[in-house]
Amino acid sequence: MKRIALFPGTFDPFTIGHQSLVTRGLDLVDEIIIAIGINDKKQTYFSLEKRMEAIKNLYRTEPRVSVMPYDSLTVDFAKEQQARFILRGIRTVNDFEYEKSIADVNRVLAGIETFILFTEPEHTHISSSIVRELLRYGKDISMFVPKETELY
Repeated sequence: MKRIALFPGTFDPFTIGHQSLVTRGLDLVDEIIIAIGINDKKQTYFSLEKRMEAIKNLYRTEPRVSVMPYDSLTVDFAKEQQARFILRGIRTVNDFEYEKSIADVNRVLAGIETFILFTEPEHTHISSSIVRELLRYGKDISMFVPKETELY
């Protein structure tokens, strides 16, 4: 049975921290589905289409990575895609508390295990929300997003 992991998020935008998690996650599983959550409560900077296009382009030569949108519970989408795992990254202790609670619920609801990778030290300060803030003020974000990403 294939070891498929779902990597869920808004990815607005997809950062070098996200890229690092996918790269490292591919050492642990056969396939990663980057699942872009559609959340009407969140105001995104980039359209869903732009985010999907940028991430698909980034992984165009990596057949073990796919990109899909979803607008359901993450655990339901994982089951639908036959993913046995959810991949998450944490930067801080606060992230851990939040992710542990969700992982516990997902295990109870669907038997899906979550594995957490710690963010590499050089990426702990990078978040999509910080990158969006820099964009709003016209700052260069090239050091925070994958070089191959064409967002702006």
